Amino acid sequence: MKKYVKLHFVTIVGVIVGSISGYLYWRFVGCSSGTCVITSNPINSTLYGSLLGGTLFSMFETKKSK
Repeated sequence: MKKYVKLHFVTIVGVIVGSISGYLYWRFVGCSSGTCVITSNPINSTLYGSLLGGTLFSMFETKKSK
């Protein structure tokens, strides 16, 4: 498990940062009418943020060769 976390640390940090960002976006911006699919619900916004954060931060991960 330690090896996996060490190998994918940047992506894990990206998921955490994205989750926090998604929740904060829902909290402070959100959707006043409730018809927005992503921002009307904190769970949707948090999951979408974690997906985007993990994807974005994984671009900066270096692959170590054997």
